[in-house]
Amino acid sequence: MNKEDSPCLQADWENLVEVHNLRKWFPVQQGFLDTFLAGKTDYVRAVDDVTFNIHRGEVFGLAGESGSGKTTIGRLVIGLEKPTEGTVCFDGTDLGWLDNEELRRLRRRMQVIFQDPMASLNPRMTLGESISHGLRIHYPDKASAHRDIMLDIMEKVGLTPPHFYLSKFPHQISGGQRQRVVIARALITNPELILADEPIAMADVSVRALLLELMVQLKNELNLTYLFITHDLATAKYICDRIGILYLGKLVEVSDLREVYAYPLHPYTQALLAAVPVPKPLERRTQPMPKGEIPNPINPPSGCRFHPRCPIAQDICSQEEPELRELRSAHMVACHFAEQFV
Repeated sequence: MNKEDSPCLQADWENLVEVHNLRKWFPVQQGFLDTFLAGKTDYVRAVDDVTFNIHRGEVFGLAGESGSGKTTIGRLVIGLEKPTEGTVCFDGTDLGWLDNEELRRLRRRMQVIFQDPMASLNPRMTLGESISHGLRIHYPDKASAHRDIMLDIMEKVGLTPPHFYLSKFPHQISGGQRQRVVIARALITNPELILADEPIAMADVSVRALLLELMVQLKNELNLTYLFITHDLATAKYICDRIGILYLGKLVEVSDLREVYAYPLHPYTQALLAAVPVPKPLERRTQPMPKGEIPNPINPPSGCRFHPRCPIAQDICSQEEPELRELRSAHMVACHFAEQFV
């Protein structure tokens, strides 16, 4: 594709991020003899023809089982991975046409909240060094203001008094505090887009609601846009505005969160909702869970990828891949027989 043909040139200003026909296939590492005998290279089809957009100031969620491609899409959106095919537009800029230096300058506007703070924080750096590291990289000309900026953001995320934490190391604070450090580090460059990759999965159950509340508060206060990745639809219900349901590298349903919860049109979405715990025993859902496990992304099923586990699958499901289509207002679904749930 020529630069002049990029869909980013026609990007809608209301969308901070636009993803068009995104694919990411990872080659399977094999020995020379295996590759020679097979006559072809196998690929893990982590992301396969995904299209969506993220409005400015909203929280767009990606939900699905492990192995569905959520984290890979997140890495593609912020430029940590190069797509095999397709386009990622950030504020009208095609990330695929940026060189390393241009992408580095743009990355101050997009940051990540990682899932495991102990794995993402350098154990040899103090918390003050970790949080201010982004400032030293992206704003070296404002060195005199770094300390004030860092103390302010630590106050915002609840690390108070901030001076107490500056010289601490990650192992010297609690898990909830470490997650606040990761949030502070992501916000230190004053970004517009935050990739939150299961940001509360490693936190204690008792502090998860507090962290989600903090993220909502910071979003409103700092005018942030979130790409929120989760496998827990109960968590998504608390924070997301819209949600996309992923299965084996493909979007199967996209809509406003309340719409998806009230009218799930895809059998996989219905199964995910049925798995959400209900606090009242007499109101427990009784729908059976899909049989089997998520298929191998190296050799995905033909037709609809969910058909081997789908309770309503028919012959056409194994032969023709359903297109993502609108069945209700702004409610997209990829299922041949979704009309029965409208």
